[in-house]
Amino acid sequence: SSNMGKRSRQRQKNNQSAGRDRRDNAGWGAGYADIVKENKLFEHYYKEQGLVPEGEFDEFMEAMREPLPATIRITGYKSHAKEILHCLKDKYFKDIQELDIDGQKIEAPQPLSWYPDEQAWHTNMSRKIIRKSPLLEKFHQFLVSETESGNISRQEAVSMIPPLLLKIEPHHKILDMCAAPGSKTAQLIEMLHADMEVPFPEGFVIANDVDNKRCYLLVHQAKRLNSPCIMVVNHDASCIPTLQINSDGKKDILFYDRILCDVPCSGDGTMRKNIDVWKKWTTSNSLHLHGLQLRIAVRGVEQLAVGGRMVYSTCSLNPIEDEAVIAALLEKSEGALELADSSADLPGLKWMPGVTSWKLMTKEGQWYSDWSEVPTSRHTQIRPTMFPPKDEQKLASMHLERCMRILPHHQNTGGFFVAVLVKKAPMPWNKRYPKKMRLFGYKEDPFVFLTEDDPVFTTIQSFYNLSPDFPKLNVLTRTHEGKKRHLYMVSKELRNVLLNNSERMKVINTGVKVWSRNSDGEEFGCAFRLAQEGIYTLQPYIRSRMITVSVEDIKVLLTQENPFLSKLEDDAHAQAKNMGTNSTAHNPAEPQCPIQLCGWRGKTSIRAFVPRNERFHYLRMLGVEWLESCFN
Repeated sequence: SSNMGKRSRQRQKNNQSAGRDRRDNAGWGAGYADIVKENKLFEHYYKEQGLVPEGEFDEFMEAMREPLPATIRITGYKSHAKEILHCLKDKYFKDIQELDIDGQKIEAPQPLSWYPDEQAWHTNMSRKIIRKSPLLEKFHQFLVSETESGNISRQEAVSMIPPLLLKIEPHHKILDMCAAPGSKTAQLIEMLHADMEVPFPEGFVIANDVDNKRCYLLVHQAKRLNSPCIMVVNHDASCIPTLQINSDGKKDILFYDRILCDVPCSGDGTMRKNIDVWKKWTTSNSLHLHGLQLRIAVRGVEQLAVGGRMVYSTCSLNPIEDEAVIAALLEKSEGALELADSSADLPGLKWMPGVTSWKLMTKEGQWYSDWSEVPTSRHTQIRPTMFPPKDEQKLASMHLERCMRILPHHQNTGGFFVAVLVKKAPMPWNKRYPKKMRLFGYKEDPFVFLTEDDPVFTTIQSFYNLSPDFPKLNVLTRTHEGKKRHLYMVSKELRNVLLNNSERMKVINTGVKVWSRNSDGEEFGCAFRLAQEGIYTLQPYIRSRMITVSVEDIKVLLTQENPFLSKLEDDAHAQAKNMGTNSTAHNPAEPQCPIQLCGWRGKTSIRAFVPRNERFHYLRMLGVEWLESCFN
């Protein structure tokens, strides 16, 4: 029996991965194998359920067979977002509008009407078309480069909806329960940093995934955003541990203000992109997943603060995974939860209201419309919570019509389901805290906070002349023994979580790197140099080793590997000469958006410590198209 348990746990892991990957990694341009996009059982099932408006079923099926448009999102919290948008519209989209390839007029990318501030766009260009035009190839290179720098995110349109409906504010404590591969997590982090003037928002995002390997995808996504407010953890979402925090000197339970519960699902809303679903679709997928989805949602609402919001979402159109889970959750909650009316939250988005009646079908095609009809032999596979509530009054009071169903043919998207729950009171059942389990798989080094008088910090403090309000207790390292190689920073609230839950929680990664050891620096007064990824977090506190440079200087620093100081304009040259050898931060005078770079002042030269793809990004922001070969 232990082997059976293992197999079902592994299947659960695979299930948890499958649905989300399908919709989160919306690539640029769609290449498709010749697969027959037919599944009679699927058509029969959805026709019978009556989920598509009268007279639209053929259109719905037609849309399902069409490749999905590629969509991008400009990452919102970087002050560069407006610059990138400006660059896209003025430089690339304009040229594309006039394009004609092999007699086919290319449609320019269009903004998604419901996404705020034109920060998300979609296009029907296929990979084949992109390869046929040097202009499109240039556009494609721009997208790839900006994606690597974390300034653009490739993400399916419907997958952008749940974070928007959470209504995040910078002080919110947020849990993303099934977070990999992480495009929604990135959105959540951006929303926390909506005010760029605040380097440490009070809130944080804890991003969880059941699969250890997939947690590293999350780390990669989060790293591109350089935030001190993100932590990646590795637990089964259906029994994620209750965390504690220190509140005014006493231990308290951590309840989250916002929870994203984007559960593993059968993924039948993703057929346009994941064409293997056409072959594999059967009703038993939903029957297998319903229980897990409900357990995860229950665990979510247990950890939600009263007054908080949880968004439940799937990329499946199947009521068994959608309304059935919500109805069961509402019934269990005995009035502690209610569905929020989100109809006015995303103007421009077309959606269908949630349904209040549905039936079950086995993979053999047998229908059941009520639990009483289900033979005993099927009771393990089919559960009472899969059916609509019988009591008409109770059903009406649930307001299932407030759930949102997104159909592919309405706005040329994938299929999607989303429901917003608000917690009105504590859950009625006794809090079921999971037993303290021994956690396996710790490969990571521990997280160790620096002490108030750590000798490492004394030289850093004086060398960079850090302001008195610098939160040095938020600095951590990844090792107890030996020399500290890198120093990271987390926000005050994440420090609280880390200090109070080390035994309870399996942390994969947290914090943003702010300093790295550089042995050369030791002879010049400080063994730690600034890290570019942490510069926006540190910059408000640094009061020495700063040079203000012109836009021309920035071009020199980014296009030359180790330019002599004399290459800088007079003002910056004079500032650099007056500074000893070691790590520096450069601040350009009056760009369209603030740019901060860190670098190294050598004896006679100066160099920027900026990764290659970010160099291209900054140069573009300054209106310079630089050929890759110039860096070789």
